[in-house]
Amino acid sequence: MATIAVKYECRAPAGVAAMDFEELYATALEQIAWIDAQGFPVTINFCVHHGCDDGYLPAPITVAAAAAMVTKQVRLQANVILPFHDPLRVAEDTAVLDILSHGRAELLLLGGYVQSEWTMFGVDPKQRAALMEEGIAALKNAWTGEPFEYRGRQCQIRPRPLQQPHPPLWMGGTTPPAARRAARLGDGFMPGLPELYNDYANECERLGKIPRAASRVSSNYLYVSDDPEQTWQQLAPYALYETNYYARWQSEAGQGGIFKQSTDIAAVRNTGVYQVKTAEQVLAEAPFVDDYTFMLHPLISGCAKDFSWQTIKNFFERIAPTLSLHY
Repeated sequence: MATIAVKYECRAPAGVAAMDFEELYATALEQIAWIDAQGFPVTINFCVHHGCDDGYLPAPITVAAAAAMVTKQVRLQANVILPFHDPLRVAEDTAVLDILSHGRAELLLLGGYVQSEWTMFGVDPKQRAALMEEGIAALKNAWTGEPFEYRGRQCQIRPRPLQQPHPPLWMGGTTPPAARRAARLGDGFMPGLPELYNDYANECERLGKIPRAASRVSSNYLYVSDDPEQTWQQLAPYALYETNYYARWQSEAGQGGIFKQSTDIAAVRNTGVYQVKTAEQVLAEAPFVDDYTFMLHPLISGCAKDFSWQTIKNFFERIAPTLSLHY
């Protein structure tokens, strides 16, 4: 069985994006409502970064709440860089999102890696692991609805979320310690690098837990097209922008990742991060195994609206009906 995930970053880089922010956010919500109406089990992932010159989505829970009002069944997964935030406020906002969505909220908790963000929030990156552990404990205590102590203060968070004991806590990471932390404290893991799945699964086995990981095997970012060469020409400026932006962040943080600096779209194509295929190619090549995730990224770098809609409709009209799917 396979899963479908659709990500939204809502970024509009100057000189690249074909839409302004008003149109971009409206289009994202229109697409999410349309996806929901197709009736397939889908997780919508609301990405997050802070202080970006391209307006990268800084308030994912807010947009997830807006999406809750136009959907009935898709899962709404908001990314949160936990060390930057008061976990009590994250607990409150997520509980309200869970109520608004009738129990469809999820969090993807991240440790953060962009230096400018650490500086912006005045947080020492050396405290990342400790803040993650403290924050996750606070979230779980908060969602019981009972009084608890946080940093020496008496706290109580109401209302409680609908999902019990709490909305699913996914955790992301790009290091073995992050993978093991996800096994100990999370409900699922989204590895930044495919090889981290083994670290996660081994720790789950040691703890007697069943591993649940997104993108153990995935399509990376899939664009279904009638004419892949033409689609590549349309995708090129947006993929190049995104590739180089992420690659710069990775380099500054001194960590590996799937993105590589490039001025050549041919080199970007060769990485396999972006896959442009016909429906026939997808159906012939996709490994229909457990944990296979189809990853869609329809509004990459604020791309042209017609282009975005065409690729997403191609997937949901031609690919999704043939799949055995689950959340």
